[in-house]
Amino acid sequence: MKKNDWILAGGVFLVCIVLLIFRFFRTQEGEGQVIISVSGEEYGVYSLAEERTISVNDTNRLIIENGTAKMEWADCPDQICVNHRQISRDGESIICLPNEVVVTIQNGNSTGSGIDGLAQ
Repeated sequence: MKKNDWILAGGVFLVCIVLLIFRFFRTQEGEGQVIISVSGEEYGVYSLAEERTISVNDTNRLIIENGTAKMEWADCPDQICVNHRQISRDGESIICLPNEVVVTIQNGNSTGSGIDGLAQ
């Protein structure tokens, strides 16, 4: 490879690193929404900016605080959803399979960005 090839490759690499840093480390506090669905039906939509505790059909309890959502309690035997880490980024989810509860984060500003779902 010639010197210009190395410069081009380095430039492309740096651009990729900057885009990854922007994508994964930008804050979305207050922008997102928590969408809860039970058995495929929408149960509720809540803002990540408002701190609250949500009881889902007396089978699960979700806590929204500090711009994150976390399943605090569930009556399912495996407790995978309770042990899942907090979620706050667009597209992240917590799923309680035995109770058919799905908690998903949706960024309220993503529809106006001009990027479709395939490009993300």
